[in-house]
Amino acid sequence: MAIEFPKSCAELINEDPMIIRNAKTWSHYHAYGGWGKFFKGLREKKILATRCTNSQCEEKRLWLPPRCECPDCWHETEWVEAPQTGKVYTWSVVKYPGELFRLPADTPLITVELDGVCTKMMSWLKDGKPEIGMPVKAVFNTETPTNTIVDLAWIPA
Repeated sequence: MAIEFPKSCAELINEDPMIIRNAKTWSHYHAYGGWGKFFKGLREKKILATRCTNSQCEEKRLWLPPRCECPDCWHETEWVEAPQTGKVYTWSVVKYPGELFRLPADTPLITVELDGVCTKMMSWLKDGKPEIGMPVKAVFNTETPTNTIVDLAWIPA
C-alpha cells in the first residue's frame, strides 16, 4: 500500500530566493528550571553567570550561559553578576530569518567576549554597525520583557 504525500499548507511567496509562508499555530511551553534566575536577572538589568564552588576545580572564570553544575568537575555552581561591558568577538547578519525569529531581518547578531568569562555570549547589536573588537555595553528590555534572551542586547560603548 502506497503512502500519500501530505497536503501542503505552505504558500509560495517568491521564487528567487524561494520563500514560502508556512503558518504555524502551536504554542511551546517549557520551564527554564535551574536557569530561571538568569532570565529574572535580565528584568533587573543584571547579567547573571555561574562559577564553580569546588575549591579543587581549576576553572574559576564565569560561565555564560550559566551552568547548574560545573562542566569540568560536576560540582554545584554559584550565581555571580557578570560584567556588562565587553567587546565584539565576531558577528553576522540574518537576511532571511525564519518565522519564529524574533528580531527583524538585517539585525546584527554578535558574539560578545566578557572579561572573566570562559565562554563567549551570543546576542544582538541594538544600535550601530558591528566591528570585531568593538567595545559594547549591555542594554536590557525591562519595559515589555519577553523573558527570553532577546531581552539582552548590546550597544557601542
